[in-house]
Amino acid sequence: MSVLVTGGAGYIGSHTVRALRSSDQTVVVLDSLELGRADAVLDAELIVGDINDERLVEELCRVHRVDSIVHFAAYKNVGESMREPGKYFQNNIGGTVRLLEAATRAGVERFVFSSSCSVNGNPETVPVDEDAPIHPESIYAETKAFVERILDWYGVTRNVRSVSLRYFNAAGASSDGRIGENWEQSLNLIPVAMKSVLLGTPVLQVFGDDYPTSDGTCIRDYVHVEDLADAHVKAIDHLAGGGASIVLNLGTGVGSSVFEVLDAIAGLAGKPVPHEVVERRIGDPAATFADPTRAVQTLGWKARHGLEHIVSTAYQWHVSQMS
Repeated sequence: MSVLVTGGAGYIGSHTVRALRSSDQTVVVLDSLELGRADAVLDAELIVGDINDERLVEELCRVHRVDSIVHFAAYKNVGESMREPGKYFQNNIGGTVRLLEAATRAGVERFVFSSSCSVNGNPETVPVDEDAPIHPESIYAETKAFVERILDWYGVTRNVRSVSLRYFNAAGASSDGRIGENWEQSLNLIPVAMKSVLLGTPVLQVFGDDYPTSDGTCIRDYVHVEDLADAHVKAIDHLAGGGASIVLNLGTGVGSSVFEVLDAIAGLAGKPVPHEVVERRIGDPAATFADPTRAVQTLGWKARHGLEHIVSTAYQWHVSQMS
């Protein structure tokens, strides 16, 4: 049997493909390569195609004897989702439904979903656990919350058992420097800051320094991408062992401020990150970090890496891409 990984040529997807292969899983990747890189899947089989192509998905599942799917394929730019809602509803929700329809026709009943802590919006309290209110503040986040509900109903109607993994802030690169996050496609703090410090431009924008935090900047829970990949392997094992459907937060449980991240990068680069403080962004919470207790209890998963390793691996990756 094998695992189908949609969007497996992307950032978190490619690290997960590698982790699955390291655990002796047979893996096939389905990726349109609109945002992914073919070389990022390393030695896994890559099928270039779209999750919306039901005939292709059903054939893949049958030919490769797929018994589990890890689903990453989605658009994820928050700002773009507010400008182009149809693009996000059609792909992230409609594409997932078509994927599920094709996969269940082929007998697939195990599904691991790449969700997001953004489903909780601006949390009322921290740390954030899985029972926090669902309150998306962007269309991107709405699509993640909606797919979680869709999976519940496929559990009722098609016997699909699923694990929805709500990531906090994915960051870092592989420890051996082979794969990492493309700063040309990402709007995340660490790759954008790396671009600023290594190229000198563009100057990083820090959105507000007047929050009620220790240094006035927002606090987030940065979790290493290899730790996230490990959680997907454990989620597959959970379902293979007969485990019930569940939603889990994935984070370290520790928050780091924007300035703390920039200081860590400056320490590696030997110079400060060029930045300017601008107005707050609407909807940005002052602080959010995970309560990962349920993931520990259910999967035996715990983040192994902290901010230092995250920044170090990201820095090494970005430097290597410049040579």
